[in-house]
Amino acid sequence: MAAATITSKGQITIPAPVRMDLHVGPGDRIEFVKLSDGRYEVVAATQDVSCIKGMIKAISAVSIEEMDDAIRRKARQ
Repeated sequence: MAAATITSKGQITIPAPVRMDLHVGPGDRIEFVKLSDGRYEVVAATQDVSCIKGMIKAISAVSIEEMDDAIRRKARQ
């Protein structure tokens, strides 16, 4: 398991094997994603957002009235 120490300025050096696994280098960004159990996942933010195009199916739009009706129905339950 790789480990790092936090400096007095709150900085860490990511161990070389982790950087290689994430395919990141100087100037690249990483994100810390909080998981539901309180842990964090480190994710390389090196891909352009356009790479996710088409991953989510389009949903049909609903009117404000339909949203209000759904909210009222749920509130009654």
